[in-house]
Amino acid sequence: MTGVAGLTGLAGCLGGTGGGGSNSVVYGALNPISGAYSGLGPAQRNGSELAVQQINASDEFDVEIELATADTETDPTAAQQAAERLVNQDGADYIVGAISSSVAIALNEFAADEEIIYNPGGAAVPITGANCNEYVFRFETNTAQVAEAVSEYTVNNLGSKVWFHIADYAYGESVLNRVRSRMEQASTDLEVVGESRSQLGATNFDSFISDISNSEAEVAVLGMTGGDLINFVNQANDQGLKEQVNLMSPTMTFGVVRGALGEAAVGTYGGVRYLPKLETGDNQQFVEAYREEFDADPDNFARVGYDSIRMTVRGMMEADSTDPTEVKDVLPGLEMPTIFGQNQFRDCDHQAMNPTWMGELVPGDGGVADVELLSKVEGPDALPSCEELGCSL
Repeated sequence: MTGVAGLTGLAGCLGGTGGGGSNSVVYGALNPISGAYSGLGPAQRNGSELAVQQINASDEFDVEIELATADTETDPTAAQQAAERLVNQDGADYIVGAISSSVAIALNEFAADEEIIYNPGGAAVPITGANCNEYVFRFETNTAQVAEAVSEYTVNNLGSKVWFHIADYAYGESVLNRVRSRMEQASTDLEVVGESRSQLGATNFDSFISDISNSEAEVAVLGMTGGDLINFVNQANDQGLKEQVNLMSPTMTFGVVRGALGEAAVGTYGGVRYLPKLETGDNQQFVEAYREEFDADPDNFARVGYDSIRMTVRGMMEADSTDPTEVKDVLPGLEMPTIFGQNQFRDCDHQAMNPTWMGELVPGDGGVADVELLSKVEGPDALPSCEELGCSL
């Protein structure tokens, strides 16, 4: 963790206190630097760091942000312990991050207990669904939003005989439930020919690939991400499954996945939460600044770290306070600019109303697959009702 001891959120001081008062607040960035999602965490942290740099350098924001960092280890218990250190030792009143949905759900409870605002990086529906609370505000796109983009296209264009294989934890279950539900609504021809689950962090998928290959499946929906998805698709490609069955994952288009898979990703399909090439909002400003700072393109996790903080700080401006108990009351429904254009945390569940896309992975430069956008669902249309998702704040 970076050393920021002694800097605490000064409740209610925003807007001028006189006498040289400081409008400082500590934002804790909790990212998976070790564990199953260690390949995804650094970009999420980079996005947060860039947001803090821009906010501190801008005349638009009358607040100074200090970023304190910690490793979730992709483990709920370790993440809660790290969050406690950020709050108790570093004075954090705001936290952002995590990618594992199980970790994010654990941090939801911590945020409510401590009365601090938390911006989750996990995508499972329950984070702003059944496990929602008034202190949680999510800019990450959830699985229900992605399901709106991928489900109808998949069942009507890639195949109606479907096998679901998921990583056995909150995110995988969320994919299974939401995509299957939306497929059933989209087509009466849907036939689920099989379901299978692998342990999070598994490395050998031979038996699952064999079962799918020997079934009548026309498409395999993969509720996995990170190393799990990379290993599965590589092994499926080596065993010829990609030639027999269409492979679709809501996270197949992630930059880290495409980078690791190389040409093995070509011909697969995936949901799109974010791409650097999007001409939406101030995304191109974000991409240019990120490239200059980190010599790389931002990915989905970077944009989550970036706009989670920017949106929450705009809530501080609206509340004229850095006190999270006051900021939480003005953030719901507050219209503000983001990389996707005008956006908001929906008032009934605090989920950002992000657009989503369906994409096909096609040959790209340097052996890394590019993403061809096939269809788009606008933000208000991508998000089911709060009642359907299990939250009413």
